[in-house]
Amino acid sequence: MGTSAHKHATAAVLMVEEGSVRCMGNWTVAEMHPLEQQLPHIRWPEQATLTFDMQAVQRMDTSGAWLLARTVQNLNSKGIQVSLHGLAPGAQALFELVTKADGVPRQLPQPKRTPFLINLGQNSLLALARGGDLVAFIGETGEAAIRLLRHPTRIRWAAMLHELGQAGHRALPIVGLLSFLLGIVIAYQGGVQLRNYGANIFVVDLVGLSMLRELAPLITAIIVAGRTGSAYTAEIGTMKVTEEIDALRSLGIAPMDLLVLPKLMALLIALPLLTVYADIVGVFGGMVMASVQLEVGFGTFLDRFDEAVSLDSYLVGLGKAPVFAALIATVGCFQGFRVSGSAESVGRHTTLSVVQSILAVIIVDAAFSVAFSYLGI
Repeated sequence: MGTSAHKHATAAVLMVEEGSVRCMGNWTVAEMHPLEQQLPHIRWPEQATLTFDMQAVQRMDTSGAWLLARTVQNLNSKGIQVSLHGLAPGAQALFELVTKADGVPRQLPQPKRTPFLINLGQNSLLALARGGDLVAFIGETGEAAIRLLRHPTRIRWAAMLHELGQAGHRALPIVGLLSFLLGIVIAYQGGVQLRNYGANIFVVDLVGLSMLRELAPLITAIIVAGRTGSAYTAEIGTMKVTEEIDALRSLGIAPMDLLVLPKLMALLIALPLLTVYADIVGVFGGMVMASVQLEVGFGTFLDRFDEAVSLDSYLVGLGKAPVFAALIATVGCFQGFRVSGSAESVGRHTTLSVVQSILAVIIVDAAFSVAFSYLGI
């Protein structure tokens, strides 16, 4: 049974005859599609050997050689030995090259696992290099800040006020909601235990000290790190990808003065104010729960609050906020400047910015706790 000839004389044709197969036409990628579709339906003769007459093949490229090699391989798998006759020297060399090339390896090579100590050393060196880059960025930021303080007229007040609005009043709803709910949770969980001992009034001490000293500045910093720090990284990273930062440098505008310092100064102002706001809202949440659950009225709560919480405790929590702000702004801007290549890099460094900022805030807060405990504050 043979294949029908294509309507064009140059099309690739394969005809099965008694004991042989005649191949004609151009075995090229542009002319062999009909033949490739017909090959699975060809009935091959049941004999031990089969000769392919290739004298009438006018042209053959890699696609044609690959199709011929695949056909020969399929026949060999059925026990039919194939011999080629009349193949042009160039086509013969191409057929042999395709036959020897094994495009699909039977077993994919397995990558060698790097020993643990080598991995540890490489990761340590990479961490040190990134740490050195961060220290250099902090030094460059400090130098730019000192230069700006010497020339206050160069401070970009419009950019700083814009960043202050983005990081400040637009964060009030989420900070207020979480602080209020946190105050309710602390008062509820502590009130359940205090009520068993008839010490309901001490819920004021629990809510006041925990919110003002630890939780309000910490939860505010975490929210700002996820909300504002990531925005810093995404903004600077996108400008890096679109080469806007290079354009600023070509115009003689220092990216530090325009992009980093306004964000840093705005966050240094916004985060302490947000912390004060979180203190008030969190304590109010505790007052509401104490009134509902423990029958501690607002007046009684405020009287006890004045005795339980000292000014030092309030200032301890408030003093952490500028440090947290500096950490968040520095890490966010640093990761933004590390973006390179594509939008995928923006997403990766934005994630790193959030994770590293939150981790840095928690570590520094723990260090503050240890230091204050040692100093007796």
